Amino acid sequence: MQTVNVSGLKNNPSEALRQARREVVVVLNRDRPDALMVGVELAGVLDAKGVKPALATALFRDGNLSLARAARLAEMPLSQFITHLSRAGIPVLNLAEEDADRDLETLDEWLASS
Repeated sequence: MQTVNVSGLKNNPSEALRQARREVVVVLNRDRPDALMVGVELAGVLDAKGVKPALATALFRDGNLSLARAARLAEMPLSQFITHLSRAGIPVLNLAEEDADRDLETLDEWLASS
């Protein structure tokens, strides 16, 4: 087990991440344990069935991953991941009402010119 101070974590986060890939790292705040860092591969959490799609779904839903990156993390083709999101009730696109109206107007103009 390794330790790192909060200040050390701020100054050199990559070293703490490297250590967490090998073993548990205790983050100390004023010499008191404040957090644990555990590499996901070390913990084996991503190997359990359904974890990668669930993680990818949550990260996409919260805006932390793009659609393509989330599909890659979930190890699904993009079309399959879109279907997965749809079944979970998670919108793939978040358009403001005025953007959707403008897109519909553009579509109507395009259809009228065809």
